[in-house]
Amino acid sequence: MILFLFLLISCGPLGGDTSPISCYNDQGDPVGWFYLYKLPKEHGRRSPQEGELYLLLEKGSQGWTKGKGTVNDTTGALGRTVGQLYSQGKNTEVAYILYNDQRPPQDFGDRWVDNSGSSGGHTKGVVLLDKNQGFWLVHSTPHFPPVQQEGQFYYPDSGVNNGQNFICVTYPLERFQTIGEQLQINQPNVYDCDIPESLASLVPVLAAVCKKKPLTGHITPHIRPVANRSVTLTSKDGTDFISFAKGASFDDDLYHSWVAPTLQSDLLVQFWVRSTGVLPSDCSLGWKVLDIKLINPGQTFTFKATQDHSKWAVSPSAGSGGGWVCVGDINRNEAEEKRGGGTVCLRDPMVWKAYRAAALECEDCKGETIQC
Repeated sequence: MILFLFLLISCGPLGGDTSPISCYNDQGDPVGWFYLYKLPKEHGRRSPQEGELYLLLEKGSQGWTKGKGTVNDTTGALGRTVGQLYSQGKNTEVAYILYNDQRPPQDFGDRWVDNSGSSGGHTKGVVLLDKNQGFWLVHSTPHFPPVQQEGQFYYPDSGVNNGQNFICVTYPLERFQTIGEQLQINQPNVYDCDIPESLASLVPVLAAVCKKKPLTGHITPHIRPVANRSVTLTSKDGTDFISFAKGASFDDDLYHSWVAPTLQSDLLVQFWVRSTGVLPSDCSLGWKVLDIKLINPGQTFTFKATQDHSKWAVSPSAGSGGGWVCVGDINRNEAEEKRGGGTVCLRDPMVWKAYRAAALECEDCKGETIQC
């Protein structure tokens, strides 16, 4: 009995949540990073889960694996990860930022400015952290996730019909100041956030993002306004990712004018093509940036780019140093040349192979459809 009481006191109250803030996989294990591909509705299917099935890719796996349940389940990777926000309640030791150019429909007065027009960044994501670590989730889903006051995780109906992509990376605390600077360049529409005083002094730029303060004249007055910046972000498990962030003043295509030349690689790019002013494939700068037309991730089923709202890019070949994969939140069209947004890139053989195999047909620089 004495031993039991000692263990109870040492371990804290029963049911207490001592799990680290992290990306989580389908089994509930904290992971350094994962990629999630939410599949579009498959023509001819009439199952209740149609449009909510997904594939998962994490460090150590050999390729895409079928997701556990649906993206709406709290026991899946997405639900476990983003769901941490709603289990915190009003926690003065946890900070978060939710941003989306298409904010959720809930409106708690005029506290948050709707920045979904052309003036704001075309960027979507979730930041959640404590004094030790946290995660940055970049995604493509409109109206996601719900505000913290909702009190529970759920996936919106607006994200069901089309394919969507997510990249989640677990970072140590010291990376979030840089992440905040990348977000400021992006000019995101922050619709819900809280940076408690206990964390504001540790990540002042994130606090500025929450308050919608500009990059200059506040926390870092020595930094001039920048149109774009790429930085290496090392994850909790030591994996190096490259974050590309551009603002409205960049006024050019993210992939063709910047990412491809920086990575010294041709790129096959998947993005939302059902919009006006879509940019054609471009080979003018020496690097081929080709628009993807037909997709089949994980040998599931084949669908057109018109059914996929994801924004990702993959190098056509692995090369001597391995192939690149970039997952982000901005499209290739004329309007979004003048908007903030970005992508997160990784050179990893397994991730490259999974995304490269998904790209079946592309548009070449003559406007003809070819095998990628």
